[in-house]
Amino acid sequence: MKRILLVLVLFPCWFANAQSDKMKPIFNGKDLEGWTRYLQKQGAEKDPQNVFKVENGELHVSGQEFGYVATTKSYRDFHLSLEFKWGEKKYPPRERGKRDAGICFNVEMLGNKIWPRSVECQIQEGDVGDLWLIDSVTAFVDGISTEPKDYAQVKKIRDGELPHGEWNKVEVISKKGKFSFLVNGILVNEGEYMSVTSGRILLQSEGAEVYYRNIRIRELHD
Repeated sequence: MKRILLVLVLFPCWFANAQSDKMKPIFNGKDLEGWTRYLQKQGAEKDPQNVFKVENGELHVSGQEFGYVATTKSYRDFHLSLEFKWGEKKYPPRERGKRDAGICFNVEMLGNKIWPRSVECQIQEGDVGDLWLIDSVTAFVDGISTEPKDYAQVKKIRDGELPHGEWNKVEVISKKGKFSFLVNGILVNEGEYMSVTSGRILLQSEGAEVYYRNIRIRELHD
């Protein structure tokens, strides 16, 4: 009940403010201008297998090596929107598991750690919209603080995911320490008092083929 009340009290004003300015693309559909690459085995800006490739206006992530693409710009208070669709290929060590990826945001520093300190909106089969807090980041959900851990998970409150092979729209709203995740227009997770409130945005490669398109952002202002 608490989470439903938070949705009713907090979310409408965020969304109304988010509509006041126009969404702007941060992926041009032609190349990775405005993004940097990192692969666990290769390091920064080395991608000999083309794990991250732009095709037909979409970002094609092969998933064959763990890593990410990250925005070169940092953001504070924003509304991010993108669409994703699963491919067919899966790779070790996740070849028998669920297809997995994610959107990490409020990434303060990239460094040489595969998943840097951040907040993650999970993109995983059956779990799209779960919250992951990485490297001791904390937040309040249902009025209770999460524990500072390497990885802390909070499950989504409802499901909005479409079947395999269809495009899913995911939205992340981050404003003044509060966050909301929407999947295909359905609010699936939210909380407040995030211990990180600004930084870069990154998209994960995590053992599964995935496509992204229409990656857009609206910076939120009072």
